[in-house]
Amino acid sequence: MIRVFIDGKAGTTGLRIYERLEKRDDVSVISLSERFRKDPAARKEAMNDADVVFLCLPDDAAREAAAFVENPATVVIDASTAHRTAEGWAYGFAELSAAHRARIRSSKRIANPGCYASGFLALVYPLIASGVASAETRFVCHAVSGYSGAGNKGIAQYEAAERDASLKTPRLYALGLSHKHIPEMMQVSGLKRKPVFNPYICDFYSGMSVSVPVFLCDLRAGTSVASLEELYRAQYAGSRFLSVSRSEDGYIAANTLVGSNRMQIFVNGNEEQALLTACFDNLGKGASGAAVQNMNLALGLDEGKGLDEGAGV
Repeated sequence: MIRVFIDGKAGTTGLRIYERLEKRDDVSVISLSERFRKDPAARKEAMNDADVVFLCLPDDAAREAAAFVENPATVVIDASTAHRTAEGWAYGFAELSAAHRARIRSSKRIANPGCYASGFLALVYPLIASGVASAETRFVCHAVSGYSGAGNKGIAQYEAAERDASLKTPRLYALGLSHKHIPEMMQVSGLKRKPVFNPYICDFYSGMSVSVPVFLCDLRAGTSVASLEELYRAQYAGSRFLSVSRSEDGYIAANTLVGSNRMQIFVNGNEEQALLTACFDNLGKGASGAAVQNMNLALGLDEGKGLDEGAGV
């Protein structure tokens, strides 16, 4: 039986991880009573008694909690931003390359990717790794997310009986063009230039689309919409959770994969420009689903165990 402790189970990501694991017959979740839920000594004991620890905490708290784990056999998977660019931590996006997958399998410290970063990297990493784009390419990224990404406080704000009218519309934020996901977007992709990142929070619970528009003349000579689509098909061939799709009606909805650990890549455009889009659940492949997938890989299990749910709505 795999013993799991979720530090921060009351949060959105922690709760979703718990919901996925409680359905499995090979996992036992260690629980603390309300009295000891925030007690450092009780948490430390639970962590070192576990085979796997999920950290679903604010960054500073995650750094503190990671230091509690002294058992060399315990796998720590951090869902916060704290360790995504840290030395000694595997970056938990197995589909990016064979090297990423191998490192996750062999690591005891795994940083779960950010939701926006997952979409950006799924699109940009293959471009730079293949030489289609250079590390000096200037990228722009637009993204929309359901309000669940704002955490419990944000969820309560959006679901309040009386709320500000502005919450009914998409709201652009990170106006200073400095978002906490940008460091991992750059480091993992190999970018040397900071991308312009425009995220929106919207009036739907969960789901996400991340788009990167590009001028084909900024890419390797001869690059076309068709060749980009082929690049992504080759990159994610055989992947259980990532696939290349085409819009059937000329639209891409951000909530089509809610409840799943899947991600769809779309390549659209014309002779001069391409629009690259990743669509997924910010609480699935963007958070809890990816975390469980990383646990499976680190323990040598089938990576899809407990994640073969349907595509959502």
